[in-house]
Amino acid sequence: MLIGEVARRSGVSARMLRHYESLGLVRPSGRTGSGYREYSEEDIRRIFHIESLRALGLSLREVKRALDDADFTPSTLVDDLIRRTRERIAAETELLTRLRRIHAADPAGWEDALQVVTLLQALGSKSADARQRAALASASSASPGSSASSGDEVPVPVEALVEAALGESDPNVAGALRWALARSGDGAPALLAEGIGSPVAAVRERAVRSLAVLPGGEAAGHLRDALAHPDPVVRGHAALAIGARGDTDAVPALVDLLEEGRNDTDAADTLSVLASDTATADRIAHRLVERLARSTTRAPARGRLTQALAGIPGTRASQALAELSHDADRAVALTARYLFHLRHAR
Repeated sequence: MLIGEVARRSGVSARMLRHYESLGLVRPSGRTGSGYREYSEEDIRRIFHIESLRALGLSLREVKRALDDADFTPSTLVDDLIRRTRERIAAETELLTRLRRIHAADPAGWEDALQVVTLLQALGSKSADARQRAALASASSASPGSSASSGDEVPVPVEALVEAALGESDPNVAGALRWALARSGDGAPALLAEGIGSPVAAVRERAVRSLAVLPGGEAAGHLRDALAHPDPVVRGHAALAIGARGDTDAVPALVDLLEEGRNDTDAADTLSVLASDTATADRIAHRLVERLARSTTRAPARGRLTQALAGIPGTRASQALAELSHDADRAVALTARYLFHLRHAR
């Protein structure tokens, strides 16, 4: 079969067939009397094999090795193709994400677009100082009354800020990112709430701590939902945040913090603030007394719970301190007696 017919049947141009021949990929088995290339059925099968391997992403050099090297195994080839394909997909996905974020920033011109690119690159920098500067610049650009036309930075899309906040381990940079998120407007609460569902404990904590600084009812709603989260760290940060906003749903989780000894000073202060009316104060005191009475509550925790009663006004807390002044645990009894006398000496 002559080269023109082979090209028509295979879909490979005559020029490419000549290129394959120059590389030693396929050689016509014979020549006509006029010197034209003549391909056998075996040659044509090899051409189809070449095209099949090229369709998998192999270079022509790799195709030649696969066809000519008897020790070259298909499994090795496929493994390598899988790895390279994953790398390519990851790179393309990263590029797509960057392009979407630039589009979301709605740059007015190329200068604005380049500002966004610069900030996005800085947020991903290995330098903590560079990341912090980018976060602060983003917070400044998101402040009321700012605009790109007034010479300020173009705002970084909230998705990029959330991703940076969830991955940031440096406390100073994390604080700057949370500040930027608090000024970023809509979109952040829902994205951070997704972070609370992460399988990674550090990401969950960053998500709830970022949510805690966001204003508005949407953030508060997600924090309230987080009170039921199985992760005690998430529950604790959520309780402190909504407790500071006056939400008494935080009380059980705040008492948990006291017992566990995590952020116990903040938890006691928040409970004291929440006990602003008699009914709530008595309910908090009752919760503390219940926890004190549990057989599983250990001595250090009982001491913290007793001290927390000092900040709760009302007769229920006073009664509890009076009763605890006779507690079998001498340290608890002494603490309760001191707090009771101090309370009534005012």
